[in-house]
Order: sequence, then structure tokens, then C-alpha cells
Amino acid sequence: MDFSAVSSALKAIGELTQEVTSLWGVDEQVEGLASELRWMQSFLKVADARKVDHEVIRTSVVEIRELAYDAEDVIEMFALKVASKRKGGFSNCIKRSASFLKEGCLLHQIKSEIEKITARIKELARQLQMYDVSKFEVDGEGPSSSTVRLEARRPYPHVMDDNIVGLDNDVKKLVTVLLNEQSECRVVSICGMGGLGKTTLAKKIYHHSQVVGHFKHLVWIYVSQHCQKRKVWEDILSELLILSEEDRKVNVEKLAKKLSSFFEENKCLVILDDVWNIEAWDSLKPAFSARETKSKILLTSRNKEIVADADKNGFLYELQELDYNQSWKLFQKIAFPQSNSPGYKIDAKMKELGEDMVKHCAGLPLAIIILGGILATKYPSLTEWLKVSANVKSYLNNNKGEVLRDVLALSYDDLPPYLRPCFLYLSHSPEDYEIPVDRLIQLWVAEGIVSSKQEEGDEGQIAEDVAEGYLLELAERCMIQVRERDIATLKIRSFQMHDLMRDVCLSKAKQQKFLYIADQSNACQLSTIGRVRRVSAHKFFWIQCIKSPRLRSLLFFDEFLPREEMDKFLPLTIQSYIKNQYELHIPLICFLALFAWTVLATKLRGIWKYMFNNFNFLRVLDYERGGAAGCKLPNYIGKLIHLRFLRLRGLDFKSSKLPSSLGNLRCLQSLDLRIESECSNSIHVPNVLWRMQQLRHLYLPEECNRKTKLKLGTLRNLQTLVNFNTKNCHVNDLINMTNIRELEIRGPFNIEDFNTKELDKNPPIIQSKYLYSLSIINEEGRIDPSHLAHLLLSCENISKLRLDVEIRRLPEYHYLSSNLAYMKLRRCKLGEDPMPTLAKLPYLSMLELHEEAFIGKEMFCCGQAFAKLESLSLKELNFLEEWKVSEGAMPCLRRLEIQKCRQLKKLPDGLRFIATLQELKIESMPKTFKDKVEEGGEDFCKVRHVPSIILQDCFW
Repeated sequence: MDFSAVSSALKAIGELTQEVTSLWGVDEQVEGLASELRWMQSFLKVADARKVDHEVIRTSVVEIRELAYDAEDVIEMFALKVASKRKGGFSNCIKRSASFLKEGCLLHQIKSEIEKITARIKELARQLQMYDVSKFEVDGEGPSSSTVRLEARRPYPHVMDDNIVGLDNDVKKLVTVLLNEQSECRVVSICGMGGLGKTTLAKKIYHHSQVVGHFKHLVWIYVSQHCQKRKVWEDILSELLILSEEDRKVNVEKLAKKLSSFFEENKCLVILDDVWNIEAWDSLKPAFSARETKSKILLTSRNKEIVADADKNGFLYELQELDYNQSWKLFQKIAFPQSNSPGYKIDAKMKELGEDMVKHCAGLPLAIIILGGILATKYPSLTEWLKVSANVKSYLNNNKGEVLRDVLALSYDDLPPYLRPCFLYLSHSPEDYEIPVDRLIQLWVAEGIVSSKQEEGDEGQIAEDVAEGYLLELAERCMIQVRERDIATLKIRSFQMHDLMRDVCLSKAKQQKFLYIADQSNACQLSTIGRVRRVSAHKFFWIQCIKSPRLRSLLFFDEFLPREEMDKFLPLTIQSYIKNQYELHIPLICFLALFAWTVLATKLRGIWKYMFNNFNFLRVLDYERGGAAGCKLPNYIGKLIHLRFLRLRGLDFKSSKLPSSLGNLRCLQSLDLRIESECSNSIHVPNVLWRMQQLRHLYLPEECNRKTKLKLGTLRNLQTLVNFNTKNCHVNDLINMTNIRELEIRGPFNIEDFNTKELDKNPPIIQSKYLYSLSIINEEGRIDPSHLAHLLLSCENISKLRLDVEIRRLPEYHYLSSNLAYMKLRRCKLGEDPMPTLAKLPYLSMLELHEEAFIGKEMFCCGQAFAKLESLSLKELNFLEEWKVSEGAMPCLRRLEIQKCRQLKKLPDGLRFIATLQELKIESMPKTFKDKVEEGGEDFCKVRHVPSIILQDCFW
């Protein structure tokens, strides 16, 4: 069940009730509403604990979420429009006296709204009393759909599947691990998403001749989602033929002891199939506690977290999707029943259709088997194959494809309540979209799906850290596929969803009315839907189609107004005329162009006006791709007082001025102002951001105009600050940002009243102990080395440092954080070799020296240098002639890239001693350099041990 909406509403009420005076006039109504919301929360928890899957419950959950959203909206309106104005003593009372009548009307309206919501909750409670949640499992629709799905998936080890492709190498690797008696590994885990073939792989190992010959006893146990340890232990004893009648009566501790003793005395392999969570393993592991044993455990799971908990020396094997060739081979075995017959030849057209259809399965064996099975029943009718080909996905989701959906849906069924809305939120992204984690986490927090855990521990966890943990849990459960990790922290930076897992996500989101995905084909339906809370627009549509005044979230993945829509404003005849007659009738052309622009500007203004006048409860407004957005950002944006997330990045306005009404958006947590302007390269930001004291992530324009001077000292919650500089901001404001984690300085950076003679007399610039990433970029000027050294001295915990600015001299080692894992230097124009200083950084794992970072001729890496360095990139070091590497330097280096270092004569001799080097990439280097590296060249002996040598664009 989705608890997040109710929890968010209760949190809003809790924050409001902390100030008792603020509630004057509505205190009874608010307390009554909070009481009813707590009842709703309890109801959801009971239904979820009982795993109830009933249409009445599903409908009620949607209704409860709607009521919770309404409650939160009205409470927040009271906080912003009434309670906030009651602060401030006598002077504020004088100001308010003129608007007492207006405040009274508003108070009456809010009071009435709260009473209506409370009445609706009570009516829902009355209706639910007609149903008994505890009886749904018995008298309702029978067992929960999750239980039915689990039973349908129950495997039997003696039943082998003939249609197996691509597991030979997997079997070989795992059998080797299981038969190794010298290893301390006792638990081997096969992990992966549903339908990948984990159980099939385990069966192959179970029947493998070497495994059968090595172990005295082999046991196969199906654990499933509802693990009952006594039953599992009794089943193991039964499989071992040592279960007695007395065992059925003794307590579980004696059963565990008997099993542990047996495993210690006998060499056994126990396969635990389908272990769902750590709790299940924790309940079972007392039976496998024998220390001196040659017995081993093989478990299959969708959850990678179990491995670390099961055995500190355990072996995790992540099963991968089939590649295209393997997918096609498996598909042929099933779809073409006669393919193994001598002389059989596949019809060319069917082969073409099959090769295209198998791509939709994205390497998931179960999907390929189901699709192949559907097509096998229609073979050899080309007409029927064409029908399936025209809409592959619908066939995968219907009939036999229901098995596939059920298998993947089990992963959703097993999610704890706090993860379900997080997973459903992923449905907002288009197919094959790589989801950036930073933005997703900001959206989760803005929507109230994730909140802080301040009650847990001294300082607690901020919402972003909680969200990061939730995302990691989804990855551990194999529900998302990690695409990129942070090079310094190894945190997930971006991920994708498997197409078929995304289909499950979309199906669940639609069933629960979690959000609406809109484009031109279905946008008209929005006008008939009264209650829509979230809209994700994958393709452009006119937002005037949305008729829901309580809309909370608008995400656009297309341009604000695509070019093809603009072309519709002028008839084709006029467009053709403009193109063909331009030189003959310039005045007419100018008039037509002006007419077209006027129509376009009116349309764009109409979009903004409709949005700001009709969606007053909007919390999220996100433009993914920018685009032409009109003359200017309208003042009306100040009406959206509930906004938490606003991203305007890439939107192109004629005017370079942002409206001062942005200051009304006091609830904003994430604000991205990286807009563009046709009239100017610099943007004017009004000095109103200081009012947004809840801001956590702020992205300023890349260049602000000289009139912009921002006070940011009140933004104490800020975690991300991008495009800060001392021309438009005050350096002392950084001192107040005690929660800052990521800081990017773009442009000039000068410290006022700086004591250059006694650096230690200057106050520290950064007071945050959480700062982990610092970037300094200045394409035009340079930074004073003493100012840079002082800044770095106060950044003692950073793990990422990017310097893209002329500094001439690298700060001494003691100014650099010992935690640095990633460092990039670009255009620094260092005269002295930076390697002796950088080599001392104990955790540096990635180093990039690009575009005149170093302008000297010689670079030297001495022995024992760069103990943890794994990746080194040298690009456009135009003066570098000689690079020396001693034996023992860079002992962990795995990747080396050299590009456009055209004066470099040869590879260093020391590379021959780096046994860990896996990839060497040489790009855009002289042909003479390339010839030396190639096989037979004089430098080849230095890198002959490197598995991958890439030579690219070395022609001159």
C-alpha cells in the first residue's frame, strides 16, 4: 500500500501544530482531520500486513490517497496564506489590520474545506465498515494474487527444461566455486531479476555430474516469498531421509541443531530456491551454522543484499540477460518446431519478423520462451506472424504472456510499503530513458514520497540520504539496471529499467491511478478525467486539455513547443511563398514573419497563462528538453506557491530578465534557473532567492548580468549550489551553508579583505563537513593561488575536485583533501610537474589532465606513487615530450588514455610492470607514435600484456 501521501499530510499538520497560535480559528478542524488521517494510515497498514488484494481495497487506497493530497493542500494553503502572516509582533499586526476582512474570508474558506475533507473520510470509513478486511483472504476473492502467482511458479528439480541457451559458461564458473574445498566460501548466490533463468541455472548445477559425484547428499528446497523456517527445515530433513516423527514435535532449536550437526559430518549441497529477503535467510541460517564443514549452500534470489548477510566470504553471481545471438538461438528452438530436422530451412520473411520481434524481449529468457511459444502455435501461417509482429508487446502482456507479467509482478508484491511509490514513480520516464539519479531523488523528496528520518539517531538522515538508500534497495532487488556510478563515491548516478519490468511498473501505476502518461494521441482523454494528480508528457500536447485543478506534478520530456508545432501556425502556401519569393517581396516577407511571430508568442503566452491560472496546487514543474518558451517567464509564476521543484533549464526566452515574483515560491526545494535568452548571453536574476529558505538545490544561470547581486546567506538548507561566483554573489554567504555537499564555482572567485601574508588569519570559507564535490571553472580569467589554497584548506572532506581555470601553480599537498578519489585539471597551465604532489594522495583512483593542464616538457611518476590510481587520462598536453614511470608506480592502474599529446615521443618503460592494466587507448596521436605501439613496434613490448589496445584516428 502507498502510505506516502498520508504520511506527508500528517507531517504538514505536525509542522503547523508546533506553533499553537497559528491554529487559532481552525484548531478543532485540524485536530479532527489529523485524527482521521491517522485512522486511514492504520487501515492501510492492516490491509498491507494481511497482503489483501481485493478490488474494494484497491479502490479505497486510491480514494485515501486523494483525500490525503487534498488535506495536505488545504493545510499548506493555511500555512502560507494565513499562519505565516500571524508572525512578527505589533508591526506585523498593523500591516495585517488592513486585510483582516480578506483573511477572515480565507479562514472561513479553509475551515469549510477541512470540514468537507473530514466528512469525506468519515463517509469512506462508514463504507469500509461494511467490509471486514480480515475476511477478504477467506471470503473475498480467495487467496491473494501474490500467493497464486507464487504457487504457479513453484519449481520441481526433476523437471528439466530442454530449451536452455547460454548457461554453459555460468554452470562452469559456479561448479568450480562449489567444488573448491580450499575456499572459505560456504554460500553461493545466483541473483537477477525475475525471468532471467536463476532456477534453471540452479537445476543444471543440481544435475551436473561433477556436483553429483562430489557431494554425498543433494537437497532442493523451494523457499518462496512466505518463508516458514520449521517447514523448510523439516523438508530438508525429509529430503535427507532423516526426518522422524519425533522431529515433528520437538522445538525448532533442536531441529536446527540436528541439521547443523548433519552438515558438519556429511558433505552436502543444499539448494535454497527463491529466497526473497534477509529476514528469510536470518530465520533459516541457524541450521547452517556449522563452522568446520565441507557442505555448501546454493541459493537463488532477486535480492543481492542477502549475499553479504549470508556469508562474509560468500560468492555472488549476477546472471545477465542473453545477448542477441543467444536470444535468437533460444527463439528458434521454440518458435520453429522443425528447426532441428535435417535439411529444414526457415522461411526468409518469418526469419526477418522473428529477428525483429526477439529484440522486444531485451534478452529475458522467459519473455523469449513465451513469445516463441505464442508464435509456434501460429506456425507456419505468415499472416498470423504478421499480426503478432504488428503489436508484440500486447501479446507479451496477454494470454500466455500473463505468466511473464505475474513473474515480474512478484517483485512488486514483495516491496515494503515505503518502496512501492518510489518504484511506481519510475513509470513517468519514457521507454529506454536513462534516469539521472540526482534529479529523481529531488523529485521523490519534492513529491513527499521520501522524507527525512530525523527521529532515528542523533542527527538522523536527511531525505536525500534516505532516498539514496531506497534506490540502492531497488537495485539490490534487481528491479532497476545501474548504468553509471559516481567515480569517487560509487553511488548510482543513472539507471534504466528493463522494458518488461517497466511494463509492470506502468501497469501497476495505471491500476492505482498513480499518474497519467500523455501525448497527442491520448491528451484529449485528460479533459474527461476530473482527478489527475500527476501528468508525464512524453510528447508535446496542449496542456489546455488538462482539466484537473488539483494537479500536483507536470513533467515534460519534449520541447516546450516543438518545431513541427510551430510550422502549423502558418499555412503551407504561405510557408512555400516565403521560401520561393524571398528576394522579390522583402516587405511582404517581413510582415508575414512578424505575423507568424505574433501568433507564436500568443500561443506560448497562452500555455503559461493557462498553467499558472489553473494549476495552483502544482508542486513539480519540470522541463527536460527546454526549447522556445516565449518573450519572458510571466509574473504569474508567483501564483504557484506550493511549488517544491522547478526546472527551467534550456528554456529559451526573448527577455533575459527573470520575474521578481519568483520570491513568492517559498516552498521551493529545487530550483534550476539555467535558462537561455536570444537577446543576451547573461541572465538577470532578481535578489529574491533569499526568501526561499527551504531551498536544497540551486542551479544559477551559467552567466548572470552585472546588475545581478544575490544574497544567499539565508539558504542554510542548501546542499547543491551550481554556478556560484563572487561577481554576482557574496563569498561570505558560503559560511552559512553548513549543509552544502556539492559546490560549483563558475566565473570569478575573489575573497574580500583577504590577508595574503598570514593565510591562517583568514576565516574559513566552507563550514560544511558534508561537502564532497568542488568544481572551479573560469574560461576567461585566473584565480589567485592563495585564494584557491585557502578555499581548499576548508574543504577537508571533498572526494572530487575539478579545476578548470588558470592557476599556474598547484597548491601544496597539505592544502588538498586526503580523501580525494577523483581529480580533473584542465587549462591550469601548470609549469611544474604536478605528479610528485598528486602521487601522495592516498585514495586517488581517477586522474584527468586535459587541455594544457600541464605545460612543461617532462612528467615523472616515481616508484610507490599513486597506490590506488585505476584510471589516468592525458589529453591535449601539447608541450609534453617525455613521460617516465618507475617500477612500482601506479600498481592498480586499469585504464590509460593518451589523446592529442602530439609532442610525446614514446610510451614510458614502466608500463611493462603494471600487470593490472586492462585497456590502453591511443587517440589522435602522430602515426609515428602509433607505429611504435603496434605489434612489432619498439614500444609494443611495454604493453603486450594489455588485453585491450585501441588505436584511433592516428593518421598524421
